Amino acid sequence: MKKGDLYWALALLVWVVILVVPSSRAAFILATETHPYIGGFIKFSILATMGDMLGARVLKGEWKMPTGAIYKAIIWGIIGMMVTLVFTLFMGGAAAAQAAGRLPFKGSVLAQAFFGSAVMNVTFGPMMMAFHRFTDMYIDTKYEKKGEKVTLKELIAKNDWNSLVEFSWLKTCPFFWIPAHTIVFLLPGQYRVLVSAFLSIALGLLLALAKKGKGEKTQPAQQLC
Repeated sequence: MKKGDLYWALALLVWVVILVVPSSRAAFILATETHPYIGGFIKFSILATMGDMLGARVLKGEWKMPTGAIYKAIIWGIIGMMVTLVFTLFMGGAAAAQAAGRLPFKGSVLAQAFFGSAVMNVTFGPMMMAFHRFTDMYIDTKYEKKGEKVTLKELIAKNDWNSLVEFSWLKTCPFFWIPAHTIVFLLPGQYRVLVSAFLSIALGLLLALAKKGKGEKTQPAQQLC
């Protein structure tokens, strides 16, 4: 075990302890409910970045901070704020659609969770993935070109559309995120964003293992749908 493995595990342990100890869990829940967007930003900026680092560790065999780590963590934080909003929108929207007869199984919490997850991951999810992919590429390209101007046209030409559409949109969304977020939506509201952030760690590991098995180069991980 390398020293970096221990540091990463300790960082994860801190989060576990916060959630396990009753006093710290109560304080954490109160803080995130009082300031939901700040809470979403912090949770994703830390946990999703940890997922990126773990994926890189699996692929490269060593711990290394990603290029533009601070900027990428900020992007993850923004994603966390967006997730905080859309979880409420899609769960509430699914319930409203069921009540209006636009969706079946009115009153079923499981159906509401599934419909909320499914609609979110076939509408908001792909756009969210594209946003993350292009912001990652922008940061990487900006460092590669040593601060020179980076154009949207350049990023569109550079993007691996096959992996984005075929893998991230058509495989990850329906087969990972729809079932995962269905479970997340069955949890109490104060835990949903946090658990979703933890799931980004798990998906980062799965993506890295898949790429390692295929001998592929590291690509920006599409960890949130």
